[in-house]
Amino acid sequence: MSKKIEAEEVNSRRKLLVGVAGVAAGAGLLAAGGASAAAKPAATAAQGKLTVNSVTVKDGTVIRFKDSGTGTPVVFSHGWPLQGDAWEDQMMFLASHGYRVIAHDRRGHGLSSQPWQGNDMDTYADDLATLLDALDIKGATLVGHSTGGGEVARYIGRHGEKRVAKAVLVGAVPPQMVKSATNPGGLPMSVFDGIRAGVLADRSQFFKDLTVPFFGANRPGNKVSQGMRDTFWLQGMQCGIKNAYDCIKQFSETDFTADLKKISVPTLVVHGGDDQIVPIDASGKAAAKLIKNARLVIYEGAPHGLPATHKDRLNEDLLTFIKS
Repeated sequence: MSKKIEAEEVNSRRKLLVGVAGVAAGAGLLAAGGASAAAKPAATAAQGKLTVNSVTVKDGTVIRFKDSGTGTPVVFSHGWPLQGDAWEDQMMFLASHGYRVIAHDRRGHGLSSQPWQGNDMDTYADDLATLLDALDIKGATLVGHSTGGGEVARYIGRHGEKRVAKAVLVGAVPPQMVKSATNPGGLPMSVFDGIRAGVLADRSQFFKDLTVPFFGANRPGNKVSQGMRDTFWLQGMQCGIKNAYDCIKQFSETDFTADLKKISVPTLVVHGGDDQIVPIDASGKAAAKLIKNARLVIYEGAPHGLPATHKDRLNEDLLTFIKS
């Protein structure tokens, strides 16, 4: 794909997002700009081409991000098939409490480029490394939800902790989701084959249906707004179909055990007790045992999408942990 066509494609998807006013009207609240942007360091030539809201990585993929506020940095990695805006509640809260908040759209997701190649966990981690290097981030708290938790773990596994002070895994996929001889508590491969089939057959409807277990809308007494479900669908449809398809293998089959063992910074592991997407026993509980300095916090009855359904509690827990 030529750079001109790619630029037109990104422009087109930007217009789509802006046009859905009911869902995306608040996105501009977190855009970088003004005095805050002026205070951000410029990239060197070796760090990749950096603009106010994007960085170009080594294979030419453009990674879009939002960078708001000032103070100690908190960097967010989102879940599949979403984008950085999935963290908007936490970003708004922490930026209002004196923190610099940064969230990128993983390659293939949101407003970032949609390359045919490179949709693998190592490259996701390397893209994050390029972003942190370009912005010269130091002493950051890395926060990852679901697939983003795997991205955080793999980043530390591949690039170390020189830029990291703390880590938070929220409903995260590590150590490994798929069932195997070494991971008997995982989910059978048929589950992930079903996800692949759903994406190929009718991913728009599949994403709409997925919002039910994702937010726990099928549990008695749970009130999940239509707007919350519509936002998931909108963000999911911003993701390229090839990128969404490839990412399924990455979040389900990647073994993060070695990465988790390399994490030595204080780590908060948050998981919903009723997570129907990433079951807690083989993920949150297992990950907390592998990380040297981890604390596990279980939100009883909470679903996978707890950054939205339990945002007030998560916001406070993040603030307390970052301050500690």
